[in-house]
Amino acid sequence: MSFVQIQCTRCKTVFRDRAGRLQDGYSRQCPSCEVVLFFAEDSPNPQVKLAMRRARKARKGQRETEGARASAAQPGASFSRSYAGRTHGTEDGE
Repeated sequence: MSFVQIQCTRCKTVFRDRAGRLQDGYSRQCPSCEVVLFFAEDSPNPQVKLAMRRARKARKGQRETEGARASAAQPGASFSRSYAGRTHGTEDGE
């Protein structure tokens, strides 16, 4: 879980929120002055743009880390999920 620092546009207080939450359309209330901040990709506010950019970068890094962990956990798993090693031969007693 990664966090991003956000600077309030009104009181300039710095607080943090999860990078996964900071996406287009998200809103958050400043814990200090209680102004509501709206996060959008096309925001004219430089603090909001910076927070969105940092969140995007953090999410990308987290996806890459999780992908590397998954590939390291299964080094020789190059088969499809539908193949589970089943054999379709005759059963004993037939």
